Amino acid sequence: MPPLILIGLGANLDSPRWGTPRETLSAALATLEREGIVVLARSSWYRSAPVPPSDQPWFVNAVASVATRLGAAELLVLMQAIEQQFGRVRGERNAARVIDLDLLDHRGERIKSPDLTAPHPRLHQRRFVLEPLAEIAPEWRHPILNLTAQQLLVRLDGGQPIERLLY
Repeated sequence: MPPLILIGLGANLDSPRWGTPRETLSAALATLEREGIVVLARSSWYRSAPVPPSDQPWFVNAVASVATRLGAAELLVLMQAIEQQFGRVRGERNAARVIDLDLLDHRGERIKSPDLTAPHPRLHQRRFVLEPLAEIAPEWRHPILNLTAQQLLVRLDGGQPIERLLY
């Protein structure tokens, strides 16, 4: 399997401008495409419980495989600019949010800097990432753990409720 660039998408608050979390995330993908990022594949939309568990609304999540000439740091800057444009306010970790775009993997690169860690340091622990990732790229291998998305998904415990949205 060729090296992939993978982006995680999530939101659990409505946007006054774009609407529901799913509508907001669809608009963010369209914005990425207008910026020259080619969306090669997008998983189904999923509804997932907050991690760690809390009383905030459930999230809508997906994973997209994209193509770009941008390096990991440049892509992250673009993704954060889109988050800001869409009303993301960074505050408390794991707080409810209008939009969250995560760089999950950038062509298998191992990056550790103050601004960026790749692969995403917790992707292998999160069903809301692995379920959609395994849908579009089941044979993708974690650059450090050397396990496929499907193998990582099977290793998770039964927690972290998630359901595929059918509409």
